[in-house]
Amino acid sequence: MPVTRNDTPAGDLLTKGVICALIGAVILLAPWVARSEGVRDIMRQMYLVGWFALVLGLAFMARYAFARLGRRGHDQEQR
Repeated sequence: MPVTRNDTPAGDLLTKGVICALIGAVILLAPWVARSEGVRDIMRQMYLVGWFALVLGLAFMARYAFARLGRRGHDQEQR
């Protein structure tokens, strides 16, 4: 039986955050970069998905930063 953990390692949060933020940025910038009119129309219709991915990525990165800062403060208190 596999062991499941509720806490996600901090490195995974950073990786997920960067990937989600990049996906969101690409979706939001694609209508201005795409050469095909069809691709531009599709990407314009996906702007909500782009914003969602960008905000989700930033939230993952913020959670990583808070976890790292919290760990650093906890380590300093133990000394």
